[in-house]
This record gives sequence, C-alpha cells and structure tokens, in this order.
Amino acid sequence: MDHLLPVQLVELQGVAANLAETVIAPLAAEVDAECRWPAHSMQAFADAGLLGLQVPSELGGLGQGLLGLCVLTETIARACSSSALCYGMHCVATAVIAAKATEHQRDHYLREIAQGRHITTLALSEQGTGAHFYLPETRLDADGEDFIVDGTKQFVTNGAHADSYVVSTVATGAEAGDFSCLIVDKGSAGMQWLDAWAGFGMRGNSSRPLRLEQVRVPARNLLGEPGDQVWYVFEVVAPFFLMAMAGTYLGVAQAALDEASLQLRSRRYSHSGEALRDVESLQVRYGELWTDLVKTRALVREAARRGDAAHPEALPFILSCKADAAETAVRLANEAMTLCGGAAYRENSRVARLLRDARAGHVMTPTTGLLKLWTGRSLLGLPLL
Repeated sequence: MDHLLPVQLVELQGVAANLAETVIAPLAAEVDAECRWPAHSMQAFADAGLLGLQVPSELGGLGQGLLGLCVLTETIARACSSSALCYGMHCVATAVIAAKATEHQRDHYLREIAQGRHITTLALSEQGTGAHFYLPETRLDADGEDFIVDGTKQFVTNGAHADSYVVSTVATGAEAGDFSCLIVDKGSAGMQWLDAWAGFGMRGNSSRPLRLEQVRVPARNLLGEPGDQVWYVFEVVAPFFLMAMAGTYLGVAQAALDEASLQLRSRRYSHSGEALRDVESLQVRYGELWTDLVKTRALVREAARRGDAAHPEALPFILSCKADAAETAVRLANEAMTLCGGAAYRENSRVARLLRDARAGHVMTPTTGLLKLWTGRSLLGLPLL
C-alpha cells in the first residue's frame, strides 16, 4: 500500500522509520514503565524537521495534510505509541493554528514550529462535558486589548512540556455563548498543572489537567474570529485528530502483528521440531489478522485522501476510521497475547504494553460509540449534533 504514497511522503516515512528504529524504540519500554514524557522522541522529530509537518511550505514547513499525518503517526506508533500520540497532538494543534493564521501567528508560532523550536498541543477536553469536547465551559472575558481565561482542561497531551496550548472557550459578557479558540503560551500567569499522568496505557503522553485562573491572553492570540470554535473543532480539529489517532492505532496493530509473526516463526517444539508457523490453524488465524489490518489501513488512507481533496463524501470515512482502527488494534493486540502465549503474559512485556495502549482507543474522545453514531447520522443525511 505504501507504493501509492507520494514521493515526498515516502521520504518522510523513511525518516520517521529510521528515527523509530534507532532513537524511539530503544527507550519505549522505559517511557511506559516510568510514565516518562518522550523528550528524546520529540527532540529527534525537531532535529529531523518533522515538527513542521502541518506548517505550510511557504513558512518553512512540510505542507502535509491528513495523509501525511496518519502515515507518520503509524510509523512512529509501531515503535512507541506514546511518542506517536505526543507528536500527533502537536501536529493537530499546528493545523489549527495554521488554518486561519494571522501574520503574528505565522511568525511567532508557525515559523518557530517549522524550525523545530516550538511544540504546541490541544487543550479542549473538560470533566463536565466529557466526550462532548466541542462544548467547553472554560470562560473567556474581554478586558481591553486582552482576554481573561478561567477554567480547567483535562487530558492535555504533552502536559507542561509544550510551548503553547490551543484552548477552547465560551464567551461571557456581551458575546455570551460564543465559542472561541485561542493560543495560551507556556508559563502564562495563572496556569497551574494538576495531577501527573499515570495511565493504564499510553503512559508517556503526560496527559494532565490544566487549571487556568484569570490567565491574561493577548487579543492577537485569538484564532480566527470570535465564535469560530465550532468551525475549528469540526473542520480542523476533528479530521486531523481522527487521522492522527487512526494512524497511531494502526501502528499499534502492526506492532502486535509483528510480535505474533516473530513468535510463530521462531517458536519450535523441542520434542517434534515443529514450528508454530507449521500449525494450520495458526496459519489461518494469522492470515485473518493480517487481513483485518490491511482493510483498516485502506480505510484510513482513503479517508485521509478524501479529506485532503475536500471530497464531498469524505465525512463518513473520516468519522469511521479512528473507531475501526481502535477495534483493529484491540483485536490484534489481544490475539497476539494469545498467540505469543506465556512469554507475552509477563508483566510489561511488549505485547502487554501494546494491549494496554490499544485499549485507550475506545475511551479517548470522540469515543468509538460516538464516532459510530456520527458516521451513521452522516450517511443518513442527518446533522451530527
């Protein structure tokens, strides 16, 4: 399937694959065991020029879209899904900033990202609205030339390690009810990081709650116009986020299949000399798993291509791909655990780590159930909300 990719993307995939093998994979187990943010991975991406994946080429970036994002997150996640998630959320936030960037935002954020000097991320989810991430309760008040932001965000990937945060808000005062997005810079007065992340899976992503208390933000950091948040969420955040995560879970699924393949090829019974790969029933099971993976990859990349081309029927493809990739990742990781037997059932084996990471796909908003609902509504000509 990679033979269908554009030449530039094949080259970028090669760069990411080399980093995954030489820099990222050797520390993946430590990232998981210690809940360590993968600084080495993010620095490697910066040094290789990959942080600017979603920055327009005229600003020094790579000018890639949804296809580039899902291909690279898959490549990275095959080695370390936490690194893929951290990179993916940076890329999604970059795409949000780039969508309607002002001259200041182009110079102060996008050019810096393209040069590998700036990491950004999303701060959208909140405890009160849960999976309905498009309904922020964080408040935005105008104060002269500035805005004042109050609220608490949950699951902010990259935590305190990012340099800026794309924050969603609801306005009060004269503009009450308007949902807006703006950029909050690291270290702004009134920012407080809450509990450190210690998750069941994806343990290195430093996904922490962020409290914003009377945080003053310059008006020039507003993204688009007041009230544009819903546009950003459904036209930029949703497609880029879903592609980033679909790619990540494809990488987890591929890694699980790799582990199963290694076990079937290398495990041999001492009493008979027979290898597991010679067992017909296991050949059938492995073939089924490979087929599931290839079908999901085809869906994800078709969704990305349609999204990049603004195809009129792209929406159901984009909505369904993360849900399908999550289901494929869980199934393949679970089957790899069975096929690899007792060797995989050790605490924190690679297969155990993959199974824990895969399970996050169903609970990470938009959840699998919500995405299936939206897919059905889209196909039936109904509004998503």
